[in-house]
Amino acid sequence: MAAYGLYTHIASNKFRSMLLLAGLFALVYVLVYAGALIAEVVINGDETVVHYLRRAFYDLKVAAPVATVVAAAWIVIAYFFHQSMIDAVTGGHGVTRQEEPRLYNLLENLCISRGITMPKLKIMESPALNAFATGLNPRQYSITVTTGLLNALDDKEIEAVLGHELTHIKNGDVQLMVVAVIIAGVVGFFGELFFRLFTNFSWGSGGSWSSGSSSSSRSSSSSSDSKSSGGGAVIVIIIAVVLIVVAWLLSQVVKLALSRSREYLADAGSVELTKNPDAMISALRKIENRGELPGATSAVMELCVDNPREGFADLFATHPSVQSRVDALVKFAGGHDPGPLPPPAEEAEEPDTQADRQDTPPPLRQGPRQGPWNDAGGAAGPPPVPAPSSAGTGNGNPIGKSLGNPMGPWGRH
Repeated sequence: MAAYGLYTHIASNKFRSMLLLAGLFALVYVLVYAGALIAEVVINGDETVVHYLRRAFYDLKVAAPVATVVAAAWIVIAYFFHQSMIDAVTGGHGVTRQEEPRLYNLLENLCISRGITMPKLKIMESPALNAFATGLNPRQYSITVTTGLLNALDDKEIEAVLGHELTHIKNGDVQLMVVAVIIAGVVGFFGELFFRLFTNFSWGSGGSWSSGSSSSSRSSSSSSDSKSSGGGAVIVIIIAVVLIVVAWLLSQVVKLALSRSREYLADAGSVELTKNPDAMISALRKIENRGELPGATSAVMELCVDNPREGFADLFATHPSVQSRVDALVKFAGGHDPGPLPPPAEEAEEPDTQADRQDTPPPLRQGPRQGPWNDAGGAAGPPPVPAPSSAGTGNGNPIGKSLGNPMGPWGRH
Protein backbone atom coordinates (compact mmCIF):
# COMPACT_ATOMS: atom_id res chain seq x y z
CA MET A 1 0.00 0.00 0.00
CA ALA A 2 1.85 3.07 -1.28
CA ALA A 3 1.93 6.20 0.89
CA TYR A 4 2.55 9.69 -0.48
CA GLY A 5 1.42 12.05 2.30
CA LEU A 6 0.79 12.22 6.02
CA TYR A 7 -2.73 10.78 5.92
CA THR A 8 -1.87 8.01 3.46
CA HIS A 9 1.10 7.13 5.67
CA ILE A 10 -1.28 6.86 8.62
CA ALA A 11 -3.71 4.64 6.69
CA SER A 12 -0.89 2.45 5.37
CA ASN A 13 0.57 2.13 8.84
CA LYS A 14 -2.80 1.03 10.24
CA PHE A 15 -3.12 -1.66 7.55
CA ARG A 16 0.35 -3.01 8.22
CA SER A 17 -0.28 -2.87 11.95
CA MET A 18 -3.40 -5.02 11.69
CA LEU A 19 -1.41 -7.63 9.77
CA LEU A 20 1.31 -7.52 12.42
CA LEU A 21 -1.25 -7.96 15.19
CA ALA A 22 -2.74 -10.95 13.38
CA GLY A 23 0.72 -12.47 13.14
CA LEU A 24 1.31 -11.66 16.80
CA PHE A 25 -1.86 -13.52 17.77
CA ALA A 26 -0.77 -16.47 15.60
CA LEU A 27 2.34 -16.80 17.77
CA VAL A 28 0.08 -18.04 20.55
CA TYR A 29 -0.68 -21.15 18.47
CA VAL A 30 3.02 -21.60 17.73
CA LEU A 31 3.64 -21.76 21.46
CA VAL A 32 0.77 -24.22 21.91
CA TYR A 33 2.33 -26.43 19.24
CA ALA A 34 5.70 -26.26 21.01
CA GLY A 35 4.02 -27.19 24.28
CA ALA A 36 2.31 -30.13 22.57
CA LEU A 37 5.70 -31.38 21.36
CA ILE A 38 7.06 -31.30 24.90
CA ALA A 39 3.95 -33.01 26.25
CA GLU A 40 4.18 -35.84 23.70
CA VAL A 41 7.80 -36.48 24.60
CA VAL A 42 6.93 -36.50 28.29
CA ILE A 43 4.07 -38.96 27.75
CA ASN A 44 6.01 -41.32 25.48
CA GLY A 45 9.74 -40.97 24.90
CA ASP A 46 10.16 -44.00 22.63
CA GLU A 47 8.88 -42.68 19.29
CA THR A 48 10.33 -41.13 16.16
CA VAL A 49 10.46 -37.46 15.21
CA VAL A 50 7.73 -37.80 12.59
CA HIS A 51 5.41 -39.41 15.11
CA TYR A 52 5.93 -36.56 17.59
CA LEU A 53 5.31 -33.89 14.94
CA ARG A 54 2.08 -35.54 13.81
CA ARG A 55 0.78 -36.08 17.33
CA ALA A 56 1.62 -32.50 18.31
CA PHE A 57 -0.28 -31.17 15.28
CA TYR A 58 -3.32 -33.22 16.30
CA ASP A 59 -3.00 -31.88 19.86
CA LEU A 60 -2.84 -28.34 18.45
CA LYS A 61 -6.19 -28.78 16.69
CA VAL A 62 -7.72 -30.05 19.91
CA ALA A 63 -6.17 -27.33 22.12
CA ALA A 64 -6.66 -24.39 19.71
CA PRO A 65 -10.18 -23.52 20.98
CA VAL A 66 -8.95 -23.56 24.57
CA ALA A 67 -5.96 -21.35 23.72
CA THR A 68 -8.25 -18.94 21.90
CA VAL A 69 -10.60 -18.68 24.88
CA VAL A 70 -7.70 -18.10 27.29
CA ALA A 71 -6.20 -15.39 25.08
CA ALA A 72 -9.61 -13.74 24.61
CA ALA A 73 -10.23 -13.79 28.36
CA TRP A 74 -6.85 -12.18 28.91
CA ILE A 75 -7.73 -9.43 26.43
CA VAL A 76 -11.14 -8.84 28.05
CA ILE A 77 -9.59 -8.50 31.51
CA ALA A 78 -6.98 -6.08 30.20
CA TYR A 79 -9.66 -4.14 28.30
CA PHE A 80 -11.47 -3.21 31.49
CA PHE A 81 -8.62 -3.04 33.99
CA HIS A 82 -5.50 -1.98 32.07
CA GLN A 83 -5.82 1.67 33.14
CA SER A 84 -6.11 0.71 36.80
CA MET A 85 -3.03 -1.48 36.43
CA ILE A 86 -1.05 1.33 34.81
CA ASP A 87 -2.13 3.86 37.47
CA ALA A 88 -1.13 1.40 40.19
CA VAL A 89 2.34 1.07 38.65
CA THR A 90 2.94 4.76 37.88
CA GLY A 91 0.93 6.40 40.67
CA GLY A 92 -0.96 8.64 38.23
CA HIS A 93 -4.11 10.38 39.45
CA GLY A 94 -6.74 12.44 37.69
CA VAL A 95 -6.79 16.25 37.96
CA THR A 96 -9.41 18.91 37.25
CA ARG A 97 -9.26 22.39 35.79
CA GLN A 98 -9.11 23.91 39.27
CA GLU A 99 -6.10 21.77 40.23
CA GLU A 100 -4.09 22.23 37.01
CA PRO A 101 -5.56 25.17 35.07
CA ARG A 102 -2.48 25.67 32.91
CA LEU A 103 -2.27 22.07 31.68
CA TYR A 104 -6.04 21.65 31.44
CA ASN A 105 -6.48 24.76 29.29
CA LEU A 106 -3.68 23.79 26.91
CA LEU A 107 -5.20 20.36 26.33
CA GLU A 108 -8.73 21.72 26.01
CA ASN A 109 -7.70 24.32 23.42
CA LEU A 110 -6.03 21.65 21.28
CA CYS A 111 -9.10 19.40 21.44
CA ILE A 112 -11.47 22.24 20.57
CA SER A 113 -9.35 23.35 17.62
CA ARG A 114 -9.62 19.89 16.01
CA GLY A 115 -12.99 18.73 17.33
CA ILE A 116 -11.43 15.92 19.38
CA THR A 117 -13.15 14.53 22.47
CA MET A 118 -11.03 15.65 25.38
CA PRO A 119 -9.37 12.71 27.15
CA LYS A 120 -8.95 12.48 30.90
CA LEU A 121 -5.97 14.32 32.33
CA LYS A 122 -3.69 12.63 34.86
CA ILE A 123 -0.61 13.76 36.76
CA MET A 124 2.26 11.54 37.86
CA GLU A 125 4.47 12.76 40.70
CA SER A 126 7.91 12.17 39.24
CA PRO A 127 10.95 14.33 38.40
CA ALA A 128 11.26 12.50 35.06
CA LEU A 129 10.28 14.35 31.87
CA ASN A 130 7.73 12.19 30.08
CA ALA A 131 4.07 11.70 29.14
CA PHE A 132 1.97 8.89 27.72
CA ALA A 133 -1.58 8.17 26.51
CA THR A 134 -3.68 5.11 27.30
CA GLY A 135 -7.18 3.80 26.64
CA LEU A 136 -9.11 1.55 24.28
CA ASN A 137 -12.22 3.66 23.68
CA PRO A 138 -13.24 7.35 23.99
CA ARG A 139 -14.47 6.81 27.56
CA GLN A 140 -11.10 5.38 28.62
CA TYR A 141 -8.69 7.72 26.82
CA SER A 142 -6.36 9.56 29.17
CA ILE A 143 -3.09 11.47 28.99
CA THR A 144 -0.66 11.26 31.90
CA VAL A 145 2.00 13.97 32.37
CA THR A 146 4.79 13.98 34.95
CA THR A 147 5.35 16.92 37.27
CA GLY A 148 8.93 17.10 36.03
CA LEU A 149 7.67 17.77 32.52
CA LEU A 150 5.39 20.57 33.76
CA ASN A 151 8.25 22.24 35.61
CA ALA A 152 10.85 21.96 32.84
CA LEU A 153 8.85 22.86 29.70
CA ASP A 154 7.14 26.11 28.75
CA ASP A 155 3.58 26.35 27.46
CA LYS A 156 4.44 25.90 23.79
CA GLU A 157 6.57 22.83 24.48
CA ILE A 158 3.90 21.28 26.72
CA GLU A 159 1.35 21.97 24.01
CA ALA A 160 3.58 20.13 21.51
CA VAL A 161 3.83 17.10 23.83
CA LEU A 162 0.05 17.08 24.34
CA GLY A 163 -0.39 17.27 20.56
CA HIS A 164 1.91 14.28 20.21
CA GLU A 165 -0.23 12.21 22.59
CA LEU A 166 -3.49 13.42 21.02
CA THR A 167 -2.18 12.25 17.65
CA HIS A 168 -1.56 8.79 19.11
CA ILE A 169 -5.20 8.74 20.23
CA LYS A 170 -6.56 10.15 16.97
CA ASN A 171 -4.58 7.71 14.81
CA GLY A 172 -5.61 4.69 16.89
CA ASP A 173 -2.04 4.04 18.02
CA VAL A 174 -3.00 3.75 21.67
CA GLN A 175 -5.45 0.92 21.08
CA LEU A 176 -3.01 -1.00 18.89
CA MET A 177 -0.16 -0.59 21.34
CA VAL A 178 -2.27 -1.69 24.31
CA VAL A 179 -3.53 -4.73 22.40
CA ALA A 180 0.03 -5.53 21.25
CA VAL A 181 1.28 -5.35 24.83
CA ILE A 182 -1.57 -7.62 25.95
CA ILE A 183 -0.95 -10.24 23.25
CA ALA A 184 2.80 -10.08 23.84
CA GLY A 185 1.99 -10.70 27.49
CA VAL A 186 0.02 -13.81 26.50
CA VAL A 187 2.98 -15.05 24.45
CA GLY A 188 5.32 -14.38 27.34
CA PHE A 189 2.97 -16.18 29.73
CA PHE A 190 2.78 -19.33 27.59
CA GLY A 191 6.51 -19.22 26.93
CA GLU A 192 7.32 -19.06 30.63
CA LEU A 193 4.79 -21.80 31.34
CA PHE A 194 6.40 -24.18 28.84
CA PHE A 195 9.90 -23.36 30.02
CA ARG A 196 8.88 -24.17 33.59
CA LEU A 197 7.39 -27.42 32.34
CA PHE A 198 10.61 -28.10 30.45
CA THR A 199 12.82 -27.51 33.50
CA ASN A 200 10.65 -29.65 35.80
CA PHE A 201 11.51 -32.80 33.85
CA SER A 202 14.86 -34.46 33.28
CA TRP A 203 16.22 -37.04 30.92
CA GLY A 204 16.17 -40.66 31.96
CA SER A 205 18.98 -43.06 31.21
CA GLY A 206 17.09 -44.62 28.31
CA GLY A 207 16.43 -41.38 26.46
CA SER A 208 12.95 -40.90 27.95
CA TRP A 209 11.52 -38.13 30.14
CA SER A 210 10.89 -38.51 33.84
CA SER A 211 9.81 -36.13 36.57
CA GLY A 212 12.65 -34.31 38.31
CA SER A 213 11.20 -35.19 41.71
CA SER A 214 10.90 -38.91 40.94
CA SER A 215 13.65 -41.16 42.24
CA SER A 216 12.89 -44.11 39.99
CA SER A 217 14.39 -44.40 36.51
CA ARG A 218 13.45 -46.49 33.54
CA SER A 219 15.74 -49.38 32.71
CA SER A 220 17.88 -49.21 29.60
CA SER A 221 16.35 -50.54 26.41
CA SER A 222 18.08 -52.15 23.52
CA SER A 223 20.71 -50.29 21.53
CA SER A 224 18.53 -50.05 18.43
CA ASP A 225 15.61 -48.58 20.39
CA SER A 226 17.94 -46.10 22.06
CA LYS A 227 19.29 -44.89 18.74
CA SER A 228 15.88 -44.46 17.15
CA SER A 229 13.77 -43.22 20.04
CA GLY A 230 16.18 -41.31 22.26
CA GLY A 231 17.61 -39.30 19.38
CA GLY A 232 14.13 -38.47 18.10
CA ALA A 233 13.04 -37.16 21.50
CA VAL A 234 16.12 -34.96 21.77
CA ILE A 235 15.52 -33.48 18.32
CA VAL A 236 11.86 -32.78 19.11
CA ILE A 237 12.75 -31.05 22.38
CA ILE A 238 15.28 -28.89 20.54
CA ILE A 239 12.61 -27.97 17.97
CA ALA A 240 10.16 -27.06 20.75
CA VAL A 241 12.70 -24.85 22.54
CA VAL A 242 13.61 -23.09 19.29
CA LEU A 243 9.92 -22.45 18.55
CA ILE A 244 9.37 -20.93 22.00
CA VAL A 245 12.41 -18.67 21.73
CA VAL A 246 11.57 -17.56 18.19
CA ALA A 247 7.93 -16.88 19.12
CA TRP A 248 8.97 -14.71 22.07
CA LEU A 249 11.53 -12.80 20.01
CA LEU A 250 9.02 -12.21 17.19
CA SER A 251 6.44 -10.94 19.68
CA GLN A 252 8.93 -8.38 20.97
CA VAL A 253 10.00 -7.33 17.47
CA VAL A 254 6.39 -6.87 16.31
CA LYS A 255 5.57 -4.85 19.41
CA LEU A 256 8.61 -2.64 18.94
CA ALA A 257 7.89 -2.18 15.23
CA LEU A 258 4.46 -0.82 16.10
CA SER A 259 5.97 1.62 18.59
CA ARG A 260 8.90 2.87 16.50
CA SER A 261 6.92 3.45 13.31
CA ARG A 262 4.30 5.52 15.10
CA GLU A 263 6.54 8.03 16.85
CA TYR A 264 7.45 9.80 13.63
CA LEU A 265 3.78 10.15 12.68
CA ALA A 266 2.90 11.39 16.17
CA ASP A 267 5.61 14.07 15.94
CA ALA A 268 4.27 15.15 12.56
CA GLY A 269 0.72 15.18 13.92
CA SER A 270 1.80 17.41 16.79
CA VAL A 271 3.28 19.90 14.32
CA GLU A 272 0.03 19.80 12.36
CA LEU A 273 -1.97 20.58 15.50
CA THR A 274 0.27 23.30 16.93
CA LYS A 275 1.83 24.69 13.70
CA ASN A 276 5.08 24.96 15.66
CA PRO A 277 7.82 22.44 14.75
CA ASP A 278 10.40 24.29 16.85
CA ALA A 279 8.35 23.65 20.01
CA MET A 280 8.26 19.92 19.32
CA ILE A 281 12.02 19.86 18.65
CA SER A 282 12.76 21.86 21.80
CA ALA A 283 10.53 19.54 23.87
CA LEU A 284 12.29 16.46 22.51
CA ARG A 285 15.69 17.94 23.33
CA LYS A 286 14.65 18.65 26.91
CA ILE A 287 13.08 15.21 27.34
CA GLU A 288 16.08 13.41 25.83
CA ASN A 289 17.69 11.03 28.37
CA ARG A 290 15.48 12.47 31.13
CA GLY A 291 12.35 10.36 30.73
CA GLU A 292 13.10 7.25 32.76
CA LEU A 293 10.09 6.61 35.04
CA PRO A 294 11.25 4.95 38.27
CA GLY A 295 9.38 1.74 38.95
CA ALA A 296 7.62 1.67 35.56
CA THR A 297 7.54 -1.56 33.59
CA SER A 298 8.78 -1.83 30.03
CA ALA A 299 5.17 -1.99 28.81
CA VAL A 300 4.49 1.46 30.29
CA MET A 301 7.74 2.94 28.95
CA GLU A 302 6.80 1.80 25.45
CA LEU A 303 3.76 4.12 25.59
CA CYS A 304 5.77 7.23 26.57
CA VAL A 305 6.96 10.13 24.42
CA ASP A 306 10.52 8.87 24.79
CA ASN A 307 11.90 5.64 26.19
CA PRO A 308 15.56 6.01 27.18
CA ARG A 309 15.90 2.25 27.62
CA GLU A 310 17.98 0.79 24.81
CA GLY A 311 18.52 -2.78 23.72
CA PHE A 312 21.34 -4.67 22.06
CA ALA A 313 22.71 -2.49 19.21
CA ASP A 314 19.45 -0.50 19.35
CA LEU A 315 17.62 -3.52 17.92
CA PHE A 316 15.17 -3.77 20.82
CA ALA A 317 14.84 -0.02 21.49
CA THR A 318 11.15 0.79 21.61
CA HIS A 319 11.53 4.32 20.23
CA PRO A 320 13.66 5.82 17.48
CA SER A 321 16.44 8.04 18.74
CA VAL A 322 15.65 11.65 19.52
CA GLN A 323 18.26 12.72 16.99
CA SER A 324 16.51 10.86 14.15
CA ARG A 325 13.14 12.31 15.16
CA VAL A 326 14.58 15.81 15.29
CA ASP A 327 16.24 15.32 11.90
CA ALA A 328 12.87 14.30 10.44
CA LEU A 329 11.19 17.41 11.85
CA VAL A 330 13.96 19.63 10.50
CA LYS A 331 13.81 18.01 7.07
CA PHE A 332 10.07 17.72 6.55
CA ALA A 333 8.58 20.36 8.88
CA GLY A 334 11.18 23.12 8.53
CA GLY A 335 12.11 23.20 12.21
CA HIS A 336 15.36 24.40 13.75
CA ASP A 337 17.47 22.17 15.94
CA PRO A 338 19.14 23.93 18.91
CA GLY A 339 21.32 20.87 19.48
CA PRO A 340 21.47 18.37 22.34
CA LEU A 341 21.39 19.71 25.88
CA PRO A 342 24.12 18.88 28.40
CA PRO A 343 23.78 15.51 30.14
CA PRO A 344 21.56 15.51 33.24
CA ALA A 345 24.58 14.96 35.51
CA GLU A 346 26.20 18.21 34.39
CA GLU A 347 22.93 20.11 34.72
CA ALA A 348 22.52 18.89 38.30
CA GLU A 349 25.86 20.41 39.25
CA GLU A 350 25.14 23.89 37.91
CA PRO A 351 22.23 24.79 40.27
CA ASP A 352 24.29 23.69 43.27
CA THR A 353 27.14 25.93 42.22
CA GLN A 354 24.78 28.87 41.75
CA ALA A 355 23.14 28.21 45.13
CA ASP A 356 26.55 28.24 46.82
CA ARG A 357 27.30 31.57 45.22
CA GLN A 358 24.01 33.02 46.38
CA ASP A 359 24.44 31.78 49.97
CA THR A 360 27.94 33.22 50.25
CA PRO A 361 27.86 36.86 51.41
CA PRO A 362 29.67 39.40 49.23
CA PRO A 363 33.29 39.94 50.29
CA LEU A 364 34.16 43.05 52.27
CA ARG A 365 36.43 45.46 50.53
CA GLN A 366 39.73 45.94 52.32
CA GLY A 367 41.77 49.09 52.40
CA PRO A 368 40.80 52.77 52.38
CA ARG A 369 37.38 53.62 51.03
CA GLN A 370 36.95 56.91 49.30
CA GLY A 371 33.62 58.64 49.16
CA PRO A 372 32.17 62.13 48.91
CA TRP A 373 31.18 62.24 52.60
CA ASN A 374 34.04 60.45 54.36
CA ASP A 375 37.75 60.67 54.55
CA ALA A 376 40.16 57.95 53.54
CA GLY A 377 39.81 55.00 55.85
CA GLY A 378 36.63 56.31 57.49
CA ALA A 379 33.33 54.53 57.49
CA ALA A 380 30.85 55.67 54.90
CA GLY A 381 27.74 57.30 56.36
CA PRO A 382 24.62 59.02 55.12
CA PRO A 383 24.94 62.51 53.67
CA PRO A 384 24.58 65.31 56.23
CA VAL A 385 21.33 67.22 56.18
CA PRO A 386 22.09 70.95 56.42
CA ALA A 387 20.26 72.93 59.08
CA PRO A 388 17.59 75.30 57.84
CA SER A 389 18.87 78.79 57.20
CA SER A 390 17.68 81.47 59.62
CA ALA A 391 17.69 83.96 56.83
CA GLY A 392 15.30 81.83 54.87
CA THR A 393 12.75 81.66 57.66
CA GLY A 394 13.12 85.21 58.65
CA ASN A 395 11.79 86.40 55.30
CA GLY A 396 8.42 84.86 56.03
CA ASN A 397 8.98 82.03 53.60
CA PRO A 398 7.46 78.90 55.21
CA ILE A 399 9.15 76.59 52.79
CA GLY A 400 12.63 77.95 52.98
CA LYS A 401 15.30 77.86 50.31
CA SER A 402 18.00 75.28 50.64
CA LEU A 403 19.71 75.29 47.30
CA GLY A 404 22.65 73.34 48.61
CA ASN A 405 20.53 70.46 49.94
CA PRO A 406 20.66 67.50 47.50
CA MET A 407 17.69 65.91 49.27
CA GLY A 408 15.23 68.55 48.06
CA PRO A 409 13.47 71.46 49.72
CA TRP A 410 11.35 69.18 51.96
CA GLY A 411 14.31 67.27 53.39
CA ARG A 412 14.28 63.45 53.73
CA HIS A 413 11.12 61.73 52.44
